[in-house]
Amino acid sequence: MSVPIPPTERPDCAVVIVSYRTGPCLMECIRSVLGEMSAREIVVVDNGNPAEMVSALRALAETEERLTLLTGHGNVGFGRACNMGAARTTSPFLLLLNPDSVLKPGSLDGAMDRLASRQDISLYTVRIEDPDGSEQRGCRRNLMTPWTCLVEVSGLHRLGFKRINLHGTPPPEDLEEVECISGSFLLFRREVFEAIGGMDEDYFLHMEDVDVCFRVRAAGGSIWFDPTLSASHVQGTSEATSLFIEEQKTRGGVLYFSKHFGGWPNPLVLLVNIALWTRFLLLRIRTIF
Repeated sequence: MSVPIPPTERPDCAVVIVSYRTGPCLMECIRSVLGEMSAREIVVVDNGNPAEMVSALRALAETEERLTLLTGHGNVGFGRACNMGAARTTSPFLLLLNPDSVLKPGSLDGAMDRLASRQDISLYTVRIEDPDGSEQRGCRRNLMTPWTCLVEVSGLHRLGFKRINLHGTPPPEDLEEVECISGSFLLFRREVFEAIGGMDEDYFLHMEDVDVCFRVRAAGGSIWFDPTLSASHVQGTSEATSLFIEEQKTRGGVLYFSKHFGGWPNPLVLLVNIALWTRFLLLRIRTIF
Protein backbone atom coordinates (compact mmCIF):
# COMPACT_ATOMS: atom_id res chain seq x y z
CA MET A 1 0.00 0.00 0.00
CA SER A 2 1.37 3.42 -0.97
CA VAL A 3 1.99 6.00 1.74
CA PRO A 4 0.11 9.31 1.24
CA ILE A 5 2.37 12.21 0.34
CA PRO A 6 2.53 14.84 3.10
CA PRO A 7 1.13 18.22 1.99
CA THR A 8 4.55 19.86 2.43
CA GLU A 9 6.32 17.38 0.14
CA ARG A 10 6.50 18.02 -3.60
CA PRO A 11 4.40 15.37 -5.34
CA ASP A 12 5.38 13.52 -8.49
CA CYS A 13 3.95 14.40 -11.88
CA ALA A 14 3.54 12.39 -15.08
CA VAL A 15 3.91 14.38 -18.31
CA VAL A 16 2.23 13.22 -21.52
CA ILE A 17 3.33 14.78 -24.81
CA VAL A 18 1.41 13.91 -27.99
CA SER A 19 3.32 14.61 -31.19
CA TYR A 20 2.41 14.61 -34.87
CA ARG A 21 5.22 15.86 -37.12
CA THR A 22 6.08 18.53 -34.59
CA GLY A 23 9.61 19.18 -35.81
CA PRO A 24 12.74 20.07 -33.80
CA CYS A 25 10.68 21.85 -31.13
CA LEU A 26 9.64 18.43 -29.80
CA MET A 27 13.15 17.73 -28.50
CA GLU A 28 13.32 21.18 -26.92
CA CYS A 29 10.01 20.46 -25.21
CA ILE A 30 11.24 17.11 -23.87
CA ARG A 31 14.52 18.60 -22.64
CA SER A 32 12.64 21.30 -20.73
CA VAL A 33 10.54 18.61 -19.00
CA LEU A 34 13.59 16.49 -18.17
CA GLY A 35 14.97 19.51 -16.32
CA GLU A 36 12.10 19.37 -13.80
CA MET A 37 12.70 17.09 -10.80
CA SER A 38 8.98 16.49 -10.26
CA ALA A 39 8.58 15.03 -13.77
CA ARG A 40 8.95 11.41 -12.65
CA GLU A 41 7.28 9.91 -15.72
CA ILE A 42 7.39 11.30 -19.25
CA VAL A 43 5.43 9.62 -22.04
CA VAL A 44 5.81 10.75 -25.64
CA VAL A 45 2.96 9.48 -27.80
CA ASP A 46 4.08 9.40 -31.42
CA ASN A 47 1.01 9.99 -33.58
CA GLY A 48 3.18 10.24 -36.67
CA ASN A 49 6.70 11.65 -36.94
CA PRO A 50 9.47 11.20 -39.54
CA ALA A 51 11.57 8.08 -39.15
CA GLU A 52 14.61 10.07 -38.07
CA MET A 53 12.67 11.72 -35.25
CA VAL A 54 11.29 8.38 -34.06
CA SER A 55 14.85 6.99 -34.05
CA ALA A 56 16.05 9.94 -31.99
CA LEU A 57 13.19 9.46 -29.53
CA ARG A 58 13.98 5.75 -29.19
CA ALA A 59 17.64 6.53 -28.52
CA LEU A 60 16.71 9.09 -25.87
CA ALA A 61 14.27 6.67 -24.20
CA GLU A 62 17.05 4.07 -23.96
CA THR A 63 19.27 6.45 -21.99
CA GLU A 64 16.61 8.29 -19.95
CA GLU A 65 14.72 5.96 -17.61
CA ARG A 66 11.94 8.48 -17.00
CA LEU A 67 11.03 8.59 -20.70
CA THR A 68 8.66 6.15 -22.44
CA LEU A 69 7.89 6.23 -26.17
CA LEU A 70 4.58 4.96 -27.54
CA THR A 71 4.73 4.53 -31.30
CA GLY A 72 3.41 2.44 -34.17
CA HIS A 73 -0.31 3.14 -33.62
CA GLY A 74 -0.68 5.85 -36.28
CA ASN A 75 -2.51 9.15 -35.90
CA VAL A 76 -5.31 8.25 -33.49
CA GLY A 77 -6.19 11.85 -32.63
CA PHE A 78 -5.11 14.04 -29.74
CA GLY A 79 -7.66 12.99 -27.12
CA ARG A 80 -7.19 9.26 -27.58
CA ALA A 81 -3.39 9.65 -27.62
CA CYS A 82 -3.52 11.60 -24.34
CA ASN A 83 -5.54 8.81 -22.75
CA MET A 84 -3.09 6.20 -24.06
CA GLY A 85 -0.19 8.09 -22.52
CA ALA A 86 -1.99 8.70 -19.22
CA ALA A 87 -2.79 4.98 -18.92
CA ARG A 88 0.95 4.22 -18.88
CA THR A 89 1.57 6.39 -15.81
CA THR A 90 0.74 6.30 -12.10
CA SER A 91 1.89 9.64 -10.62
CA PRO A 92 -0.70 11.57 -8.56
CA PHE A 93 -0.57 14.51 -10.98
CA LEU A 94 -0.85 14.43 -14.76
CA LEU A 95 0.31 17.15 -17.15
CA LEU A 96 -0.86 17.12 -20.76
CA LEU A 97 1.73 19.28 -22.52
CA ASN A 98 1.71 20.32 -26.17
CA PRO A 99 4.84 19.23 -28.06
CA ASP A 100 5.56 22.81 -29.16
CA SER A 101 5.50 24.09 -25.57
CA VAL A 102 8.73 24.69 -23.66
CA LEU A 103 8.66 24.93 -19.87
CA LYS A 104 10.49 27.82 -18.28
CA PRO A 105 13.02 26.39 -15.77
CA GLY A 106 11.38 25.51 -12.48
CA SER A 107 7.82 25.99 -13.76
CA LEU A 108 6.64 22.41 -13.22
CA ASP A 109 8.48 22.04 -9.91
CA GLY A 110 6.98 25.34 -8.80
CA ALA A 111 3.52 24.16 -9.84
CA MET A 112 3.92 20.99 -7.79
CA ASP A 113 4.96 23.03 -4.77
CA ARG A 114 1.79 25.07 -5.18
CA LEU A 115 -0.52 22.12 -5.67
CA ALA A 116 0.89 20.17 -2.72
CA SER A 117 -0.96 22.50 -0.36
CA ARG A 118 -3.99 23.35 -2.51
CA GLN A 119 -6.30 20.36 -2.46
CA ASP A 120 -9.10 22.51 -3.88
CA ILE A 121 -7.45 22.86 -7.30
CA SER A 122 -8.72 20.29 -9.82
CA LEU A 123 -7.11 21.59 -13.02
CA TYR A 124 -4.27 24.10 -13.26
CA THR A 125 -2.22 26.03 -15.78
CA VAL A 126 0.66 28.47 -15.85
CA ARG A 127 0.98 31.64 -17.93
CA ILE A 128 1.29 30.52 -21.57
CA GLU A 129 3.43 32.92 -23.57
CA ASP A 130 4.08 33.66 -27.21
CA PRO A 131 7.77 33.55 -28.18
CA ASP A 132 7.96 37.33 -27.59
CA GLY A 133 6.93 36.85 -23.94
CA SER A 134 3.39 38.22 -24.23
CA GLU A 135 0.47 36.28 -22.80
CA GLN A 136 -0.95 33.99 -25.46
CA ARG A 137 -4.52 34.25 -26.66
CA GLY A 138 -6.63 31.52 -25.06
CA CYS A 139 -4.29 31.06 -22.09
CA ARG A 140 -7.13 31.97 -19.71
CA ARG A 141 -10.70 32.16 -20.87
CA ASN A 142 -14.34 32.29 -20.00
CA LEU A 143 -16.13 29.11 -20.95
CA MET A 144 -17.24 28.91 -24.56
CA THR A 145 -21.02 28.98 -24.86
CA PRO A 146 -23.24 29.82 -27.85
CA TRP A 147 -23.79 33.27 -26.34
CA THR A 148 -20.13 34.07 -25.61
CA CYS A 149 -19.26 32.97 -29.15
CA LEU A 150 -21.81 35.36 -30.61
CA VAL A 151 -20.52 38.14 -28.32
CA GLU A 152 -16.97 37.46 -29.52
CA VAL A 153 -17.87 37.36 -33.22
CA SER A 154 -20.26 40.33 -33.18
CA GLY A 155 -18.11 42.62 -31.05
CA LEU A 156 -20.76 42.92 -28.34
CA HIS A 157 -17.99 42.62 -25.75
CA ARG A 158 -17.35 46.31 -26.44
CA LEU A 159 -20.67 46.97 -24.71
CA GLY A 160 -19.55 45.11 -21.61
CA PHE A 161 -20.85 41.62 -22.37
CA LYS A 162 -18.66 38.73 -21.21
CA ARG A 163 -16.26 37.59 -23.92
CA ILE A 164 -14.24 34.38 -24.27
CA ASN A 165 -10.55 35.26 -24.20
CA LEU A 166 -9.09 37.18 -21.26
CA HIS A 167 -5.49 37.74 -22.41
CA GLY A 168 -6.33 41.38 -23.16
CA THR A 169 -7.35 42.06 -19.56
CA PRO A 170 -4.91 42.91 -16.76
CA PRO A 171 -3.34 39.69 -15.47
CA PRO A 172 -3.82 38.72 -11.83
CA GLU A 173 -0.88 38.96 -9.47
CA ASP A 174 -1.41 35.49 -8.01
CA LEU A 175 -3.49 32.37 -8.46
CA GLU A 176 -6.92 33.09 -9.89
CA GLU A 177 -9.86 30.80 -10.62
CA VAL A 178 -10.97 30.84 -14.27
CA GLU A 179 -13.56 28.99 -16.33
CA CYS A 180 -11.35 27.63 -19.10
CA ILE A 181 -7.66 27.27 -19.99
CA SER A 182 -5.50 26.34 -22.97
CA GLY A 183 -4.82 22.74 -23.96
CA SER A 184 -1.12 23.54 -24.30
CA PHE A 185 -0.67 23.00 -20.52
CA LEU A 186 -3.35 21.03 -18.67
CA LEU A 187 -2.25 19.90 -15.21
CA PHE A 188 -4.75 17.56 -13.50
CA ARG A 189 -4.99 15.79 -10.23
CA ARG A 190 -5.11 12.21 -11.42
CA GLU A 191 -8.29 11.43 -9.50
CA VAL A 192 -10.02 14.32 -11.30
CA PHE A 193 -8.81 13.15 -14.72
CA GLU A 194 -10.02 9.62 -14.03
CA ALA A 195 -13.32 10.72 -12.47
CA ILE A 196 -14.36 12.62 -15.61
CA GLY A 197 -13.24 9.79 -17.91
CA GLY A 198 -10.12 11.46 -19.28
CA MET A 199 -10.11 13.29 -22.60
CA ASP A 200 -13.11 12.85 -24.88
CA GLU A 201 -11.88 10.73 -27.80
CA ASP A 202 -14.72 11.89 -30.06
CA TYR A 203 -12.65 15.02 -30.75
CA PHE A 204 -9.83 14.36 -33.21
CA LEU A 205 -8.03 17.69 -32.89
CA HIS A 206 -9.06 20.98 -31.22
CA MET A 207 -11.82 21.80 -28.71
CA GLU A 208 -10.80 18.92 -26.40
CA ASP A 209 -9.45 21.48 -23.95
CA VAL A 210 -12.70 23.45 -23.84
CA ASP A 211 -14.67 20.22 -23.49
CA VAL A 212 -12.55 18.95 -20.60
CA CYS A 213 -12.82 22.29 -18.79
CA PHE A 214 -16.60 22.12 -19.19
CA ARG A 215 -16.66 18.61 -17.70
CA VAL A 216 -14.31 19.45 -14.81
CA ARG A 217 -16.57 22.34 -13.77
CA ALA A 218 -19.74 20.28 -14.32
CA ALA A 219 -18.31 17.68 -11.92
CA GLY A 220 -17.82 20.35 -9.25
CA GLY A 221 -14.11 20.92 -9.85
CA SER A 222 -12.21 24.20 -10.05
CA ILE A 223 -9.75 25.50 -12.65
CA TRP A 224 -6.90 27.86 -11.75
CA PHE A 225 -4.48 30.11 -13.61
CA ASP A 226 -1.03 30.84 -12.13
CA PRO A 227 0.64 34.00 -13.52
CA THR A 228 3.84 33.49 -11.51
CA LEU A 229 5.06 30.50 -13.57
CA SER A 230 5.21 30.19 -17.34
CA ALA A 231 5.80 28.16 -20.47
CA SER A 232 6.44 29.27 -24.04
CA HIS A 233 4.09 27.95 -26.73
CA VAL A 234 5.55 28.27 -30.21
CA GLN A 235 2.49 27.12 -32.25
CA GLY A 236 2.49 26.31 -35.94
CA THR A 237 5.36 23.81 -35.82
CA SER A 238 3.30 20.85 -37.03
CA GLU A 239 3.31 19.98 -40.73
CA ALA A 240 -0.49 19.69 -40.74
CA THR A 241 -1.96 22.18 -43.23
CA SER A 242 -3.72 25.29 -41.96
CA LEU A 243 -6.89 24.30 -43.81
CA PHE A 244 -6.91 20.88 -42.09
CA ILE A 245 -6.50 22.57 -38.72
CA GLU A 246 -9.33 25.01 -39.42
CA GLU A 247 -11.58 22.14 -40.47
CA GLN A 248 -10.84 20.31 -37.21
CA LYS A 249 -11.58 23.48 -35.23
CA THR A 250 -14.92 23.76 -37.02
CA ARG A 251 -15.86 20.12 -36.53
CA GLY A 252 -14.72 20.27 -32.91
CA GLY A 253 -16.82 23.35 -32.24
CA VAL A 254 -19.94 21.80 -33.75
CA LEU A 255 -19.36 18.62 -31.72
CA TYR A 256 -18.85 20.59 -28.51
CA PHE A 257 -22.11 22.50 -28.95
CA SER A 258 -23.90 19.26 -29.78
CA LYS A 259 -22.63 17.54 -26.63
CA HIS A 260 -23.26 20.35 -24.16
CA PHE A 261 -25.78 22.83 -25.60
CA GLY A 262 -28.36 20.82 -27.54
CA GLY A 263 -26.82 21.04 -30.99
CA TRP A 264 -28.58 22.40 -34.08
CA PRO A 265 -32.11 22.53 -32.54
CA ASN A 266 -30.88 25.25 -30.15
CA PRO A 267 -31.40 28.57 -32.05
CA LEU A 268 -28.19 30.10 -30.68
CA VAL A 269 -26.20 26.97 -31.56
CA LEU A 270 -27.74 27.05 -35.04
CA LEU A 271 -26.40 30.60 -35.56
CA VAL A 272 -22.96 29.69 -34.23
CA ASN A 273 -22.70 26.52 -36.33
CA ILE A 274 -23.69 28.41 -39.47
CA ALA A 275 -21.04 31.02 -38.68
CA LEU A 276 -18.40 28.33 -38.09
CA TRP A 277 -19.08 26.47 -41.33
CA THR A 278 -19.39 29.69 -43.33
CA ARG A 279 -16.00 30.84 -42.07
CA PHE A 280 -14.40 27.51 -42.96
CA LEU A 281 -15.96 27.41 -46.45
CA LEU A 282 -14.69 30.93 -47.15
CA LEU A 283 -11.20 29.89 -46.10
CA ARG A 284 -11.42 26.85 -48.36
CA ILE A 285 -12.55 28.95 -51.33
CA ARG A 286 -9.57 31.26 -50.80
CA THR A 287 -7.16 28.33 -51.02
CA ILE A 288 -8.69 27.34 -54.39
CA PHE A 289 -8.64 30.81 -55.94
